[in-house]
Amino acid sequence: MTGSGRGPRERMVFSAAQLIRRDGVTATGMRDVATHASAPRGSLQHYFPGGKEQLVNEAVAWAGRYAAKRVDRFLAEMPRPTPGGLFAAMVRQWTDEYETSGFETGCPVAAATVDCSAATESTRVAAADAFACWNRPVARALGEMGVPSGRTEALATLMIGALEGAILIARAERDVRALNCVAGELGPLLDGCATERPTGR
Repeated sequence: MTGSGRGPRERMVFSAAQLIRRDGVTATGMRDVATHASAPRGSLQHYFPGGKEQLVNEAVAWAGRYAAKRVDRFLAEMPRPTPGGLFAAMVRQWTDEYETSGFETGCPVAAATVDCSAATESTRVAAADAFACWNRPVARALGEMGVPSGRTEALATLMIGALEGAILIARAERDVRALNCVAGELGPLLDGCATERPTGR
């Protein structure tokens, strides 16, 4: 993830997402975001008249779109896409990051859900929408790989839920064991669900 090449508003949304994934919503201040984004502090009120709540919600929405776009990128890199291969690629994004950079960051959507879902309805809705935004391309890809239409959404939810849980465990253990575990155990199960002839991409 990089914030280069963006205008000040986009940089602040990106920076908010990065700080939330590291520190959570409560510990992320507006000034921290402006500093991280190399943006004038006065621009926060200009671009986000709704204050921190608006900025957090936009950062969560950005994270959902980012995860959704990654699905197509993973598929494009696979010579012969399979459900298990897609899930392995989703997991590998995190194992690569943790093995390279350590275990300081997680998913900003999950962080916002934990910090705000009970107290801030708009953020709960933003998080739910972000997960749905991510779920849709995963479900679509599963259908294109031969998974029956009645199972694609449920299996996409299973994949995302298992990945999010493994991310939390990995950060707690400071080890990628849980991520490798879910990839190894769910991969064959997912591939076994592709009972129809793939439609191709």
